[in-house]
Amino acid sequence: MSGRRGYSSGSYGGSGYGSGSYGGSGYGSGSSSSASYSLDQEEQAYNNRSGPSSGRTPAQLARDQEISSLLRQARQGEEELMGYSGSSQSGSSSRSRGPDYEPGSRGPEYYEASRAERARTRERRAEDDRTRPERMARNASTSRERSSRRSGRSSSRSSTVQSSEGSRAPYEAERAEDRSRIRRYGSVDAAIYREEESITPAKQKRLFLSTVDSVLTHGDEHHKNQPPKVSLKQVENGVCVERAEAYFAELKHDFSNFKHQNRNPFQTNNRRNNGVRNDIEKDAAASSDSDREPFDLEQTLRGNKEQDTAYGIKSKRIGVLWDKLTVTSNGGARERVKTFPDAFIDFFNVPAMIMSLLGIGKKGKEFDILRDFKGVVKPGEMVLVLGKPGAGCTTFLKLITNQRHGYTNIKGDVFYGPFDSKTFGQRFRGEAVYNPEEDVHLPTLTVGQTLGFALDTRTPGTRPQGVSKKDFKKKVIDLLLRMFNIEHTINGIVGNSSVRGISGGERKRVSIAEVMITNATVCGWDNPTRGLDASTAADCAKCLRIVTNVYSTTTFVSLHQASQSIYEQFDKVMVIDKGRQVFFGPAKEARAYFEGLGFKEKPRQTTPDYLTGCTDSFEREYKDGMSDANAPSDAASLVRAFDESIYSTRLSEEIRAYKQQLVDEKAVFADFEAAHEDAKQSHTGKSSDYAISFHTQVWVLMQRQFLLKWQDKSSLAVSWITSIGLAIILGTVYLDSPQTSVGAFPRGGLLFTSVLFNSFQALAELASTMMGRDILSKHRAYAFHRPSALAIGQIVVDLAFASVQIFVFSIIVYFMGGLVRDAGAFFTFVLTIISTYLSMALFFRLVGSLSKDFDVAMKFASVVITLYVLTSGYTIQYHSIKAWLRWIFYINSLGLGFSTLMMNEFKRISLTCVAMNLIPYGPSYSSLVHQVCTLPGGAAGTNIISGSSYVLRMFAYNPSDLWRNWGILIVLIVVYFFLNLTLGESLQYGAAGKTTTVFAHEDKELKELNDALGKKREKRTTKELQRSSDLHIESKAVLTWENLCYDAPVPSGHIRLLNEVSGYVKPGTLTALMGPSSAGKTLLLDILAGRKNVGIITGQVLMDGVVPGFAFQRGTAYAEQLDALEATSTVREAFRFSAQLRQPYEIPLSEKFEHVEEIIALLEMEDIADAIIGNPGAGLAVEQRKRVTIGIELAAKPELLLFLDEPTSGLDSQSAWNIIRFLRKLAAAGQAILCTIHQPNAALFASFDRLLLLQKGGETVYFGDVGEDASTLLEYFLRNGANCPGDANPAEWVLDVIGAGQSPRIGDRDWGEIWTDSPELAVTKIEINKLKDQRLQEAGTDRNMDQKEYASPLWYQIRVVVRRTNLSYWRSPDYGFTRFFNAFSIALITGLTYLNLNDSRSSLQYRVFTLFQATVIPALTLTQVEPRYQTARMLFYRESATKAYSQFPFALSMVLAEIPYSLLCTLSFFLPIYYLAGFQRAADRAGFNFFVILIMELFSVTLGQMIAALTPTPPIAALFTPFFVIIFGLFCGVTVPKPSIPKFWRVWLYQIDPLTRLTGSLITTELEGRAVRCTATEYNTFTSPPGQDCGTYMAPFFAAGNPGYLAENATNACQYCAYKVGNEFFEPLGFSFAHRWRDLGILAAFVGSNLILLFLGSRYLNYNRR
Repeated sequence: MSGRRGYSSGSYGGSGYGSGSYGGSGYGSGSSSSASYSLDQEEQAYNNRSGPSSGRTPAQLARDQEISSLLRQARQGEEELMGYSGSSQSGSSSRSRGPDYEPGSRGPEYYEASRAERARTRERRAEDDRTRPERMARNASTSRERSSRRSGRSSSRSSTVQSSEGSRAPYEAERAEDRSRIRRYGSVDAAIYREEESITPAKQKRLFLSTVDSVLTHGDEHHKNQPPKVSLKQVENGVCVERAEAYFAELKHDFSNFKHQNRNPFQTNNRRNNGVRNDIEKDAAASSDSDREPFDLEQTLRGNKEQDTAYGIKSKRIGVLWDKLTVTSNGGARERVKTFPDAFIDFFNVPAMIMSLLGIGKKGKEFDILRDFKGVVKPGEMVLVLGKPGAGCTTFLKLITNQRHGYTNIKGDVFYGPFDSKTFGQRFRGEAVYNPEEDVHLPTLTVGQTLGFALDTRTPGTRPQGVSKKDFKKKVIDLLLRMFNIEHTINGIVGNSSVRGISGGERKRVSIAEVMITNATVCGWDNPTRGLDASTAADCAKCLRIVTNVYSTTTFVSLHQASQSIYEQFDKVMVIDKGRQVFFGPAKEARAYFEGLGFKEKPRQTTPDYLTGCTDSFEREYKDGMSDANAPSDAASLVRAFDESIYSTRLSEEIRAYKQQLVDEKAVFADFEAAHEDAKQSHTGKSSDYAISFHTQVWVLMQRQFLLKWQDKSSLAVSWITSIGLAIILGTVYLDSPQTSVGAFPRGGLLFTSVLFNSFQALAELASTMMGRDILSKHRAYAFHRPSALAIGQIVVDLAFASVQIFVFSIIVYFMGGLVRDAGAFFTFVLTIISTYLSMALFFRLVGSLSKDFDVAMKFASVVITLYVLTSGYTIQYHSIKAWLRWIFYINSLGLGFSTLMMNEFKRISLTCVAMNLIPYGPSYSSLVHQVCTLPGGAAGTNIISGSSYVLRMFAYNPSDLWRNWGILIVLIVVYFFLNLTLGESLQYGAAGKTTTVFAHEDKELKELNDALGKKREKRTTKELQRSSDLHIESKAVLTWENLCYDAPVPSGHIRLLNEVSGYVKPGTLTALMGPSSAGKTLLLDILAGRKNVGIITGQVLMDGVVPGFAFQRGTAYAEQLDALEATSTVREAFRFSAQLRQPYEIPLSEKFEHVEEIIALLEMEDIADAIIGNPGAGLAVEQRKRVTIGIELAAKPELLLFLDEPTSGLDSQSAWNIIRFLRKLAAAGQAILCTIHQPNAALFASFDRLLLLQKGGETVYFGDVGEDASTLLEYFLRNGANCPGDANPAEWVLDVIGAGQSPRIGDRDWGEIWTDSPELAVTKIEINKLKDQRLQEAGTDRNMDQKEYASPLWYQIRVVVRRTNLSYWRSPDYGFTRFFNAFSIALITGLTYLNLNDSRSSLQYRVFTLFQATVIPALTLTQVEPRYQTARMLFYRESATKAYSQFPFALSMVLAEIPYSLLCTLSFFLPIYYLAGFQRAADRAGFNFFVILIMELFSVTLGQMIAALTPTPPIAALFTPFFVIIFGLFCGVTVPKPSIPKFWRVWLYQIDPLTRLTGSLITTELEGRAVRCTATEYNTFTSPPGQDCGTYMAPFFAAGNPGYLAENATNACQYCAYKVGNEFFEPLGFSFAHRWRDLGILAAFVGSNLILLFLGSRYLNYNRR
């Protein structure tokens, strides 16, 4: 009668919550006050509800009065029974403990009782036994008389009940007779119960109350459909407890909602466990000792459903049928890893590219993922999908939930009720949902916000009793959090692998809760218990069972490791082997089916493990006389066996019957459609497959986007600081720009810089769009919102934040820069910048939507940005742009914005030409009639120039086109916005069925190694490799920890997460660390392994009695929970890297590599030894990555300790068993091992020597030996009041005992307190002291053994790390090619734009702007280098914690790996831009400029790496990029000449600007000595005074050293060219040809300073906070 948790109310042998061994000492307590209160409260509640002012109908009032009467009768019977129980006890001791108190049930309290007291107790019990028959007979007679009077019948109760049993027709027809029996039930007294067995009064009390509460708690639907199972034998008077439960079902129907709203001590954790109920008083007592209120999920859900039904809300239920289902995809073959040269081949292979775009040509090998599946699942059924990793379980779950994207072909039929998959997907999206194994959430949202958003999108339009949306949302969130026991996480951020948040187990439960919010009718759960402890996993499975039962959902679940208790929750099971359905049928009969096929019976193995093992060629075993010759041995034979079995015949019949049922039950599906429509909120179209209207979706998404922006305080702060900082700098540089000819060009520079900076700010939208794809795909599948609604909501909120920032920026820049003081002009300025930002943001979002990955996006974005800058009109004016490029201006948001700003500013001002811009000027020139202003738009005879004339002549901007250009900008916004909406709805990326594995090239050495591994694999298959391991570990070191506490920092101070934990790990032992989620298991491992660097740690952690030294971390291995792996390495390379650097340097390399081959064989990774690890979702599978993580640590061959954090999570049962089996071998060889473990089956748990059990709050519950079959562990709990049922898994049971899941703990004392007072703790501390003293003596002089921090010398670390980093870059073709492509494309576009420049005056300026394009190199390089470095740094943090290598080899390797690509990028940039533009080709000039650009490329790389090393995350690093680019470009002396820069900035910022040295070197080398010849339009024309020719008139001007020349001296129509030689152009800018080598040296010094800061940052800044 007792299940895993032992919830029995009918078995009293000491197992479970109703255990008779507890007697009345605990939850019995000899007092019925709580019971009486419960019934009194409920009766009073119904009386109150039935009052004249209640508003209820007469029929309802009559019904309420009847229920109140029944409750009153039940209370009277209870008082009679309790009166008897109380009279049988005497003395306070017996009332507090009960007459049947037995030793061991109350722990220390019992052992304190005197022997005299125990003797008196035995005497009282003996007296009670002697008088029991007489009392039973007397009370039985009294009870029968009373019952007869109340029923008005003279016949006996026996005949009445028996006749009822014989005529149990439909439940509705017997309702009147049932009510009569319910009335009589109130008179049942102790005599009826005492006839069952020797049941003591305390047991009678609990049994009675359990029955009453069970009847009040359970709904009547179960009893309507089938008669209750009888668990207690019928007695001679004909009354059965289970029968009475059925009678009370109708009472509960009306009363359940009120019970849910008015909690009382009788509420239970009602769990489905072999039909057994909880002991009510035990739950009540446990509740009083716990902080959380007892919670009955099934009662709550049934109450909610009945409330919905009463309010007229229709229920949804639909079954699923599939027939001949076959799914195909590309892949299945070995692909060679692509390297850097392959990127060039693929890019320039134009025919193949075109064929690929057209869908023609080679697509890869197509194979079947699933083949010929058939089955049917009805509403309310749960199906467990089992199979080895790669068998096809995930694909089946996706297909059955209508997630069909990414597969090449899908054949066969899938019907959801009468709807085919296409119709169902179009009309009922969100009614079938798939929950993936990996948790995908927005990491910076809190749990409450995550669930709240889901509810905002799926709150039904019709809600019971008119509940408001706000109240409904609060109620459901509270229900979900309590359901999964994560109430404490509501304000914690969800987090992910890079953002610290809630624990992995809690995050998994948030994912489950999110799916439940969808209220879908078909649910597919892919390994939903991954990362959960055994108790929580069981709770989640039971929650799914309850939800399935109550709401009649159709549930499919795939599990890697399922306990027997979880398995028993399922109705059906599907077993898949290599894409074939080898069994589908009742879960209870599956095991017998496979045993009947000839497979060996394994009673100790759980059924899921057994079924999966039958599909594994390495695990399956046959019965005596059976073999693979006469029994199924592969997928095909298993399919044949199933097709020939009775189960296949039954399935076919069931499918035919279900198809007929679909025809007969059309009303059910009409209700389904009606319920689906009712769930929609108002203003939601009938054709919409979303629950809320489009405008509501937008509003909800705007709220979420606001939270995302507002809560990302670091990014927000950096963005504001850079914006305001740059605004202030711009304002000071262009402070009060004069309205003169001198201020004309700088004024344009201020406008261009303002619009350019804010446009660059929009570049962040590119990354955010691509990073949000996964969450968008999930929410789209869940029917939360349309992608187009997300696009609108995001851009509206982002625009709001950006507009405020731009407005503040504009105020600073506009008024400090001295722009025209006009309100209209100012607001036009702000409006234009905001419009330009919006257009660029939408454009970058569009690029992100169209690009398949970030590298492709960056290639496209870099080309477009370059074109936009070149054609904006600032560096090269519109009329000078090549004719075939001018059209770009009209789709150039940057150019349109800049032109609008220029026209807005200059049409309102006039410029005064200053003396130095009047030609000629000097003391001898005073007549304006014979002078001309050199500023474009100037005319002879006047020094006033209209601003409109200036922009028209200089930029070809007509001020009358201002609003036309702004209008074009708005049109671009509309077009980009429309494309974002439409493409978001239509585009989906990712191949769901891609199963291609990428391998490294196999050379001769690898082939020999793989052949040897293949032979080992064959021997293992034939069971020849069963010998013991040859491993031998000589370490005798002992790790001890005493009174260990950890206080984590929180906003309010500190919170204690570990509290007084003590223990030890000895060589040769395997110690398990267990506990519920958030108990501090990983935290304890982090502290013991020396990984924790945040918080306050107190207590002692000692190795051999002393504080661990430098060698400790090197001598230990720690397989962490998160898999941080080098994506481009193969499995073998990753293992070898660990062995090379972490095993002692003195060990020969061949021996290290031999150990690696042993690890590969041990982990059964022979087939993927040379496979590229890849990234999650695009590489090795989850369980394969887990094995790689473990293998890396095992390859290190730790000398002291091996720590493992959940090594079996995410693995199938066989892989988990192999891991634990190997750990057992390591322990036998002398290794000390401590590992956390979740969901171990009994066999796995038996492999451990010792257990450290923690409870929530980080308190120790038990530390000590496990014992054979967990005997030592169970004996400890038995002595303290918890008896483990014989069929329970001890590993799961101990978690239930301490209340790890939803169930309350066993016992009325906290188990942490019991451990504190236990003799075992005293023994543990004695043992710790003994071990410390022993090791202090034994270690002796060996203590100062090898205390080196690293196993290998620095030079060897550099060698190994540099080799791996270079290989990583070589195998990342997109990264290197993107850098090359960006440099080449920008240079090519620029070179073509300025093709074959001549020696004219304008070409002189264009040469400067062409060379100025070299300043773009940092902008391009930083955007790629920064994320690359920080991604590699995450791996370095993990590897450096193991003391594999130091920070210097890491940083140096990153620098050295970039050098070859920097050289290539330099060539690709220099050659097109230099020779297409027609620069000087002399070797000394061209060679020098190439060298300058190379140094600039290296500077850009090291600058990006330095910024990445100094910042915590890529988004924050990216925010610095626009700031540095703008500042460098602003103060380099080109946009603002050196003389015009304010002195404050000129004396330091100009000097330390690296681009100052770059532009100075390039410009002087190119222009020095170059002759200038003005074209006819470039001459400034004026007349000389009468009587003077031009030469005479200009002689004083040239004699003063002024630049330029006259086209003709002997004339009075003077034509003046401003420059004669290039030196005259650059010398006024502050550049000197003589300083070019000095500038080159300073630029190289900047590279050195970057390296210094890079090495310092990587050494002293650790952003890996843990």
